[in-house]
Amino acid sequence: MSGTHRALIGASDAALTDGTAAFVRAGVDCGEPVVVACTDATTELLQKALSDRPEVVWVEWADVYANGPAAAITAVRRLGERHRADGVAAVRLVLEPFAGPDPDGWREWQRYDAVLDHQLHEAELLGDDPLQVLCLCDTRRVPEPLVTAARATHPFLQEDGEQRPNPDHVDAEEYLLALPVPAEPLESTEPLVRADGVRDLRGLRRDLAARAADATLPDGSGPALEDFLLAVDEMTTNAMRHGRPPVDLRLWAGEKRLVCTITDHGAGLQDPFIGYGPAHGADLSLGGMGLWLARQLCDHVDITTAENGVRVRLTTDLP
Repeated sequence: MSGTHRALIGASDAALTDGTAAFVRAGVDCGEPVVVACTDATTELLQKALSDRPEVVWVEWADVYANGPAAAITAVRRLGERHRADGVAAVRLVLEPFAGPDPDGWREWQRYDAVLDHQLHEAELLGDDPLQVLCLCDTRRVPEPLVTAARATHPFLQEDGEQRPNPDHVDAEEYLLALPVPAEPLESTEPLVRADGVRDLRGLRRDLAARAADATLPDGSGPALEDFLLAVDEMTTNAMRHGRPPVDLRLWAGEKRLVCTITDHGAGLQDPFIGYGPAHGADLSLGGMGLWLARQLCDHVDITTAENGVRVRLTTDLP
């Protein structure tokens, strides 16, 4: 690989700004567009360090990450497309993935790092217009599990202003498959909806909507519930079209979250990177977007396989 994906893991303002400035200046000096999407605190530091480089484009962190790590995969690609210029070797992106304080959400950020690593590598192999991505990890603010993820999911490190091979890099597919899927406490309770051998999708939709409407959910949960039920519909449809019967569904509604499992008896999803982009690219009219939509609409999409088939678990946290 030619350095399309590197991490700068630092524990001081100087480490973050010096390493980033070297990456940015190298790009500007050879005429490459440079775009920075970092948290406010980091952006303030970098703007001071790069005040002599007006060519740098600064975008809001939320422009990339506001819709969560799964959606950020597509947002990163589109950011590069938006700033690509004729006749230049690459677009340079400085990114700062930054998770919230709740450990329950960290695994989606771990997946983000690995999926981005895979997509950048695939683009390089295919000869697509390249991105040079530098991901910042401030160890003073980033939880240790996510620092470990950064070390594992970047083939190169930015150290002392230079790119160096990362001896701790793990193949993206191997990394994803090794991530544990935690238990969901709601699954040990009686489900709100239990449907075995689903055949009638229209009837199931009506039943889910009616049962969910009867559940006691926090005020303001309406939009989250609508998105969740759409994701459930998409994944149930996928199981019926592409899996093997019977298709079984369980849905739970707790005080703080919605959980649904859809199980079929097919061979499972063999590609751990599936669903991190529409199957047919930008043309959504061609379909192939069920799992992609589910990843956009839910806080977690966990796919596991067993001897008797594949199981998709959808989880949405309620306000």
